[in-house]
Amino acid sequence: MASTDELKRIASQVRRDIVRMVHAVNSGHPGGSMGCTEYFVALYFEVMNHNKNFSMDAANEDVFYLSNGHISPVWYSVLAHAGYFDKNELATFRKLNTRLQGHPTTHEHLPGIRAASGSLGQGMSMAIGTALSKKLNGDNSIVYSLHGDGEFQEGQIWEALMFAPHNKVDNLICTIDYNNAQIDGTCDQVLSHRDLKAKVEAFGWDVLELKEGNNMQAVVDILKEAKSRTGRGKPVFIILHTLMGYGVDFMQGGHKWHGVAPNDAQLAQALAQLEETLGDY
Repeated sequence: MASTDELKRIASQVRRDIVRMVHAVNSGHPGGSMGCTEYFVALYFEVMNHNKNFSMDAANEDVFYLSNGHISPVWYSVLAHAGYFDKNELATFRKLNTRLQGHPTTHEHLPGIRAASGSLGQGMSMAIGTALSKKLNGDNSIVYSLHGDGEFQEGQIWEALMFAPHNKVDNLICTIDYNNAQIDGTCDQVLSHRDLKAKVEAFGWDVLELKEGNNMQAVVDILKEAKSRTGRGKPVFIILHTLMGYGVDFMQGGHKWHGVAPNDAQLAQALAQLEETLGDY
């Protein structure tokens, strides 16, 4: 069990990794990655039952799917610091023939990755399929998935939202990163979700909501609360309000940093705000 301070130290290093990774290749998605850092750190270092000795079948361990695969930098960093592969491999992000592609893929056989996730809208369906297979196998482990709020404009998401409660997929915890920022503007401007909580509840989910999605202890608490609600006949859904670009003052909020890499001066400015706690790669 990690303390809140330990988790915060890991998060600081993960954010350093993110800005350095996208800067090195002038490509990638730092905003959403930094906004979701608390979620990933809490999940992998405190909440989820997982095994760094990776196997695709994931028998008797929890499984995580990243549906909004463009925020791969945060996932790669957390996997490396959790011991899935050497952190120095982070230096190969988005380079030719790397295992760390811009969107996670499986044919490179990177430990921790069980499904490709570049096309949006598909991750919940994959998570549901895995959760059902675990039920058929008598495996009581939990399946987690993370989704972007812009991704909830995809139709397949809503089919999955109907399917899971109807089939009592109650070993499933899906989270939406609700930062109200997508590539073309705010979600409210592009295609409003209106009352998302009421909609998902109407579909039959057990819904939790956290306004402080960048408060480490609060994120740990809501994930543990969600875990305690599994096995009760309903899938669990978390609305996690975060700030895109959280941790660096000039990157926080808005959609500007959705898919823009910092230049040299901006990188230096960002790193000055992020403590090196675990050693840079």
